Amino acid sequence: MAQLIKLQDYISRYEWDTYRYPTQYIRQKKDQWERLYQIWQQPEMDREKVDEPVETSKEGILQRWKKRIRRKDIYVESIESENHGKEDAYESLPSSEKDLKHYFLDQLFDIQMKWATSTVSRVSVVESKFYHDELLRFLLQRFPDTYFVMYMPVFEIKQAPVESDILLISPLDVEIIHFLEVEKEAVIMAGEERTWTVTRGEDNERVINPLISLKRSEKWIQGILQLHNIDIPVKKTVISRTNRILYATAPYQTKVVDRVAFEGWLNEKRNLSSPLKKTQLHVAECLLKQSISNSIRRPEWEAENTES
Repeated sequence: MAQLIKLQDYISRYEWDTYRYPTQYIRQKKDQWERLYQIWQQPEMDREKVDEPVETSKEGILQRWKKRIRRKDIYVESIESENHGKEDAYESLPSSEKDLKHYFLDQLFDIQMKWATSTVSRVSVVESKFYHDELLRFLLQRFPDTYFVMYMPVFEIKQAPVESDILLISPLDVEIIHFLEVEKEAVIMAGEERTWTVTRGEDNERVINPLISLKRSEKWIQGILQLHNIDIPVKKTVISRTNRILYATAPYQTKVVDRVAFEGWLNEKRNLSSPLKKTQLHVAECLLKQSISNSIRRPEWEAENTES
């Protein structure tokens, strides 16, 4: 499952320590899957032997967080603690292994959403639509752990907020992606003008040329990377999972992936066999530092400060 390191202008835990969180997530995900699978295979087993005890009181958790922060040790919360409180979750596990994997991915999606919208002491106010965003869920659940997703991140460029297209950061490159999807029966006619044409039988509709947005995002991303002397390929891609995209001349330095080519593009991404790279982590760190984060202090921290 790809890692959601940034969601628009919400605060992300990956901003704390970009080098530590990704490897921690991969390791804990593997451990949690093995434990869940063990319980699924042997439902009658004593779960106390599988689950480690977790401190549950708000006071205990708060003091543990603050103790770690005072030691200047960035606390990486475990996947286990994110799922704490769901004691009855194991009682309704799916019957098939395939469904179990889907169940596990749904749990991980909730965790990734939490990590991408909060830290130990701060939290962002999130629009509910993102929890039901089919495209966001697709990007996270269909790509390997070594891919980082920045979902329409907001950067500060020349002291102004600007929203980028979706960024997919792999160990090898940064891909800027624009999804253009309409009704399945429609055909998208690409061109060099400011608009592309969506054809539905005899009816035509104009849509903004996605290359405009991609070129703008590319300029911002390359500017940030050059500022930090990072040399990594930056690619641009237009994708439609639902439609054919036809064109007389291929767009300049931009890959077009329509519904016919989509599975091949996806499989190529999924088959990438590479661990996390130092350059990839450096790219993520620099882009996160340049991004905007809006958040408020967690209520429990405010309450604790008032009492003291």
